[in-house]
Amino acid sequence: MSVFVASDVLKFAVRMEENGGNFYRKAAELTEKSEAKKLFEFLASEEDEHKKTFATFLSQVTVNDPPEGYPGEYLAYLHNYIDGKVFFTKDSEMAKTIDTASALDFAIQREMDSILYYTELKKFVNDSAHKSIDAIIDEERRHFAQLSEIRKNM
Repeated sequence: MSVFVASDVLKFAVRMEENGGNFYRKAAELTEKSEAKKLFEFLASEEDEHKKTFATFLSQVTVNDPPEGYPGEYLAYLHNYIDGKVFFTKDSEMAKTIDTASALDFAIQREMDSILYYTELKKFVNDSAHKSIDAIIDEERRHFAQLSEIRKNM
């Protein structure tokens, strides 16, 4: 029996990418170095593209939300579950990683965490969802590689 369905995993992915984009936009806002600002703006656009990709995947699967006590309850639960788990959302926490190297290190770890998360979640979804999950993993691996290359060259 599956604990999650593909739509759950894809909703997680959309939210994780949304939070990632917010993180990079805030990092760009906080940095005074033009090179770092460009880097973070680029990464924010990458997260936005990933979010679009995952939203497209989501539109192609059957959404099977459980019964709710009020409209939007399940989606609110998923958002609260993801917020702060993969990318933090509070400005006070963001202030702890305002230098470029620390922000890159944080982002690299979060991308690796995402890869591991999606790899493990494949065990809990139907085989028919594996293609979508594999596409997500491939996207995250590319992002991880981009971040790692940029960090290595600093």
